[in-house]
Amino acid sequence: MTKKEIFSVLDSIPIDSSQYVIVGDASLVCHGVMRNCTCLEIESLKEFSLSNVSIQVVEELPEFEKIDSYSFLSLDNCLERKINANNIEDKAIIKKLKLYLESQDTYRYERELRKKGVQLIGGVDEVGRGPLVGPVVAACCILPETFQLDGLTDSKKLSEKKREYFFEEIKKQAISYGIGIVDEKRIDEINIYEATKEAMIEAIHNCKIQPEHVLTDAMKLDLTIPVTPIIKGDLKSITISAASVLAKVTRDRMLMELDQKYPMYDFKNNVGYPTKKHLEAIEEYGIIPEHRRSYGPVKDYLEKHNT
Repeated sequence: MTKKEIFSVLDSIPIDSSQYVIVGDASLVCHGVMRNCTCLEIESLKEFSLSNVSIQVVEELPEFEKIDSYSFLSLDNCLERKINANNIEDKAIIKKLKLYLESQDTYRYERELRKKGVQLIGGVDEVGRGPLVGPVVAACCILPETFQLDGLTDSKKLSEKKREYFFEEIKKQAISYGIGIVDEKRIDEINIYEATKEAMIEAIHNCKIQPEHVLTDAMKLDLTIPVTPIIKGDLKSITISAASVLAKVTRDRMLMELDQKYPMYDFKNNVGYPTKKHLEAIEEYGIIPEHRRSYGPVKDYLEKHNT
């Protein structure tokens, strides 16, 4: 059943909508987490009969959320029930639900740390691990508890216009922030993974006010202060999201300057990633000093031309 089909059935239910809650996968479909389900499950205060509907009479309705005047089991409760059911086939949807809920509450990690007395929380993220040219750039950002910026999320999911706006707003509201830059020569020397860690640590050290605890996007760092790596942290933590914007805009601006110098590589559009136009330009014009010589396409060009 699709969302449209579910609502069509709900319109035909013979009792008032305040007397029942839609549960099970149908609730997930209408919350937008799943595309379709096999049946419509309802928990109701009254008994009634309707084809294609599974009805369980309960003494008290579960916690619900309203969608188009109908009551649906809350996503938190949907997740709890899926976990308790412990069905193998639900593993994927449980993972998806957890990520979805965490991305809706991007202040959760910060809130939990503040409950423990930690006030200076540094979110750290990087940009530029995949490009063939230029540095890897990291940012550390410490936000106040009162920070608000609607729509802030992982910088890769934002338009250029929004990133530029958020970049300035984050800097205005931040308690402190720092940028770390590790150039292509250092990347070639120690590899991109180690260079990324160097950039992150440099960004932390460049904060005028140092954090008491650091949240990173899945990266472990060797620091004297506690570090919490969070998988998909740029989606789950508002502080890491802020850092991702600072890093992204900083690096993009550097690539715009490089584009002015070498317009044939189209850096203003590809920001150094190996697009078709970028690779064709390498074949036609060769490489520039800012190219990463340890990266496949650049390394292949050097070997082919014995340079």
